[in-house]
Amino acid sequence: MTGGQVLVVGLGSPDRGDDAVGAAVAARLEALGMSGVDVVTREDPTQLVQLWAGHQAALVIDAVMSGRPAGTLHIREVGDAGEPLPTHAFAAAGRGGSHAFGLAGAVELARTLGTLPTHVTVVGVEAGTFAHGGMSPEVQHALDDAVATAAAELVALREEVQSCA
Repeated sequence: MTGGQVLVVGLGSPDRGDDAVGAAVAARLEALGMSGVDVVTREDPTQLVQLWAGHQAALVIDAVMSGRPAGTLHIREVGDAGEPLPTHAFAAAGRGGSHAFGLAGAVELARTLGTLPTHVTVVGVEAGTFAHGGMSPEVQHALDDAVATAAAELVALREEVQSCA
């Protein structure tokens, strides 16, 4: 990482269906080459607790399950002054160990430990499947909108960080 003020995390497993959307969006954001931005992909949300320490803001892109149609976009502000994430929407992988620890758990643990940046935005893309293989047609169709939404949120986060400097 370059020590950018804003961290972008594409969260999810690239070979588990719609869970690949976080990495796909992050890769397209990285291609924009924005200064002051670090872009990473991770499969394990427990890494977030330490990963975003030292960044003033973070943007996380992840697959979600809330019962809405696949491809639906969700935006949620969850920084250190924000409200807790609903654990039912940002679901864990359903396996034991650290894989049962989802994004909501990572955010709330970081909030408790004091490592959660002041400004954190989550862009969630409603998943249709987490089966092995590629993304569903619905999520593939929503990919351009997810990138545009995440890019707009990233610009807003960068402006927020610059205005606080």
